[in-house]
Amino acid sequence: MPHVLLIEDDASVRDGMELVLRRHGYGVSTAATGEQALALLAGEEGARVELAVLDLMLPGMDGFEVCRRIRARSAALPVIMLTALGDDHDIVTGLEAGADDYVVKPVTAPVLEARIRAALRRAEPTGPAHPAGGGDLAGLVIDRLGLTVTKHGVPVPLPPTELRLLLELSASPGRVFSREQLLESVWDHTFLGDSRLVDAAVGRLRAKLEDVPAKPRYVQTVRGFGYRFGPL
Repeated sequence: MPHVLLIEDDASVRDGMELVLRRHGYGVSTAATGEQALALLAGEEGARVELAVLDLMLPGMDGFEVCRRIRARSAALPVIMLTALGDDHDIVTGLEAGADDYVVKPVTAPVLEARIRAALRRAEPTGPAHPAGGGDLAGLVIDRLGLTVTKHGVPVPLPPTELRLLLELSASPGRVFSREQLLESVWDHTFLGDSRLVDAAVGRLRAKLEDVPAKPRYVQTVRGFGYRFGPL
């Protein structure tokens, strides 16, 4: 079964979430601080971890920095962040740091487990089943079978969520996708979807793909409607 790293400093919350995950069949490792989590990921136990659930409010190194360091170490590890109700700034900052999704505390067991399952599905080595959209697109090469992206011959490592978003958009160049459509097709959020997930992932994609992120050629905004893939 999948192995989850739970990073939470509140012992009662951590123990409760660990119990829920183990009852659903997950293997669980726990850490009370960001430093402990990073050390665990660097060791033998870290090789088993397939997803991290990360509280943003940690003692010492905060969750934002932990997320950045996880992302610097691995583009492939899904990260779901835990945030307090109403902390919109923290949500946006956490998503910009590289988190794939978030849940608000206190979180119910069904919501947490559903978000974990969705994140693990996104991390599976299969993209959306669209045959179109590959090839060389103004220096950007998307290998839809090998699930790799290069720009001018240089590999561009992308976390699973960003890769799936790029695959979905590039499958139909010129087509405008609403945020709701992307939430359902990429994040598998048919309920409680949040457009900030899409906007943050688009921002991270642009930072990696575009020569000038403020003037995107590939992932373009259609104001009032959503996003489309260029160049057009």
